[in-house]
Amino acid sequence: MFWPEALATSTYLLNRLPTKILDMKTPLNTLEKFTKIPPTLTLEPKIFGCTVFVHIPKSYRDKLDPCSEKCVFVGYGVNQKGYRCYNPKTRRMITTMNCDFLETKFFYSSQHSGQGEESSHDSLSWLTNDEETCSNHSTTSLGVNNTSATQDVLPHLISEVNNFEPNNSQTNNSSHEMVEDTVPQESEEPENQGPIDQEEPVLEEVSERYTLPARANRGVPAKRYSPEKFSRGSRYPMANIANGCLTTEAKAFSASLYSEKIPSNPKEALKSENWKKAMDEEMDALRKNKTWEKCTLPDGKKPVGCRWIFTIKYKPDGTIDRYKARLVAKGYTQTYGIDYSETFSPVAKIDTIRVLFSIASNQGWPLHQFDVKNAFLHGDLKEEVYMEAPPGFSSGFKTREVCRLKKSLYGLKQSPRAWFGRFTIAMKKYGFKQSNSDHTLFLKRRQEYVTCLIIYVDDMIITGNDDQEIKKLKEGLFTEFEMKDLGRLKYFLGIEVLRSQHGIFICQKKYILDLLAETGMLDCKPAETPMIANQKLYIEPEGEPTDKGRYQRMVGKLIYLSHTRPDIAYAVGVVSQFMHQPQKAHMDAVERIIEYLKGTAGYGVLFKSNGHLNVQIYTDADWAGDKGNRRSTSGYFSLVGGNLVTWRSKKQRVVSLSSVEAEYRGISKGVAEVLWIRKLLTEVGFRPRKATQVFCDNKAAIQISENPVQHDRTKHVEIDRHFIKEKLEAGIIELPFVKSEDQLADILTKAVGTRSLQDCLDKLNIGDPTIQLEGEC
Repeated sequence: MFWPEALATSTYLLNRLPTKILDMKTPLNTLEKFTKIPPTLTLEPKIFGCTVFVHIPKSYRDKLDPCSEKCVFVGYGVNQKGYRCYNPKTRRMITTMNCDFLETKFFYSSQHSGQGEESSHDSLSWLTNDEETCSNHSTTSLGVNNTSATQDVLPHLISEVNNFEPNNSQTNNSSHEMVEDTVPQESEEPENQGPIDQEEPVLEEVSERYTLPARANRGVPAKRYSPEKFSRGSRYPMANIANGCLTTEAKAFSASLYSEKIPSNPKEALKSENWKKAMDEEMDALRKNKTWEKCTLPDGKKPVGCRWIFTIKYKPDGTIDRYKARLVAKGYTQTYGIDYSETFSPVAKIDTIRVLFSIASNQGWPLHQFDVKNAFLHGDLKEEVYMEAPPGFSSGFKTREVCRLKKSLYGLKQSPRAWFGRFTIAMKKYGFKQSNSDHTLFLKRRQEYVTCLIIYVDDMIITGNDDQEIKKLKEGLFTEFEMKDLGRLKYFLGIEVLRSQHGIFICQKKYILDLLAETGMLDCKPAETPMIANQKLYIEPEGEPTDKGRYQRMVGKLIYLSHTRPDIAYAVGVVSQFMHQPQKAHMDAVERIIEYLKGTAGYGVLFKSNGHLNVQIYTDADWAGDKGNRRSTSGYFSLVGGNLVTWRSKKQRVVSLSSVEAEYRGISKGVAEVLWIRKLLTEVGFRPRKATQVFCDNKAAIQISENPVQHDRTKHVEIDRHFIKEKLEAGIIELPFVKSEDQLADILTKAVGTRSLQDCLDKLNIGDPTIQLEGEC
């Protein structure tokens, strides 16, 4: 069963051994000069097949339980740093660095265990048919067989036995041969075979099994060690899946996930031509923009440090777009009031971007994308700031000579504010106005024509129906700043944007694949839902703790992913409540979400062309769903032009005394979202003509909203009541009733089953539509 592992291990070692043919260089080093290969992690070589004890984390065992499990070493990790160890008991492959090797012991030795001990061969008994398995494992006697196979093997076995020297210790350095696997098994009984001459020794069992001590009353391993506990692994690992049928783009995308190593310091980066070129381009841009001037550091002044940051920009298909090196200042060394004052700078709301996508889909507007090169360098610096010489380029600096910054460099606390102020001045110069709904959205209306620009730091999207104004704006911005025209929008803030005759589709498939690779769950078994139906999480007094740092990193990535995946919004909202004190049950819930993402990596939101821009919203709330503090969770879906644009799943700040009160508070949150969307549409030029429908599945909440009836249970929700009633009387909203089975926001307030989840996703146009792309968009 270990032939594939043996082949992979031999290949691994051969690629790292120098050879005379290559001038005493390794094949790996030679290959790197001609092509890009996945990064490899060279580990200290170990003897293949030896015994290894894999450490059991403290969170998986009690005080007196064994601290390790006996496994067999079978190779080196491919996508994860560590040694590959096989556990015959659980039949699981483990890749880990937390292990101790016993290289003088082979796991499957040539001798059998003594009486009362289990043979190590028994761990492989499940691979052998019953009729081929020997019935006697305590004592083995070799018989003369008339078959040629046995006659050929027997002399070799006898010579090995004669050379065998027993050792009283538990460690036997000569037990390297696997005699039992070499002797062919026959269907005849052993007593029917002729005996061996008495001069020839008989092989007796020698114990090769090392058992860690444990308390007598803990002889049976706990259930958490059972194979069922770790049954999430896929029956078909990713490593065994052929990629011959994949397209060139898919292969390039898959390879790019692991193809490049990002340097951690300038010395390492200067060894590569690609990174050296990126650093030179950054320095040329800094000189071109006159970012600083050399001067002697004045007395009493303290310079801020600087460092290089390296990253790789990818195309939507996963191939490398460019190598990027950025010189950033160590802004954390700045002093407030001396080196900086105000720092606030707005960034685009993802909700605003989705509203623009819905408008563009319904109106047939194009989506153009631009990038400002070295955006922060265009901002003027008002404060007096000094910086140390750039690492790797300090040869031209004299003693006590530093950089007096004239432009806002990346890393300075005031740089974002300086850049956005400079960009706002340029946009107003060309007749654009800032939106009051989102200050990063700039609008220009000319009769029935409108042009929109939204910016997120240095990435911007331009859309509208005024082709002449869009062309004029492009020319003006290229005059003001050094920019790059990226063509039609296809990749923005880690979000893939695809356009076809069916509409605009956004997803984060590459982000999900990166998350699976980072968490080591590429070959996990997919789950059908992001959370077990009706599951409730809370902090248990005796709960088992988990790695807090890893938990926070994973949840943080899931929060960003929920910008295009409303189907995980509720589950992510639940697990994010335990960032301060995560427990094992909470980590299991996070891994469940990732398992769900594994099976739905291509899911996203589709914006169709429905021929209207009507606003609708679905609101819902559970009641006292949190077992810890009995607070309720409210959620809403808002649609513009029949397309999903915003959603929210959030626990209410106060405890509701009834389900009506919980629903009522949920309606107030939905109405607030309606007001913002209507205001944004009005600014763009599409004032809503009708009242917005706010769908609710609680008749009592609707009646309280529409009728001035006083109730003892609603006295304390007076503000929400007046707010909703005011908008009803103004004709801004209306509250139609919707059945619970048709309430789309139900998946934002509780964990639902597979059928309910899929029904809601289908109605919201969330899924993995195999749309035919048009062009490059």
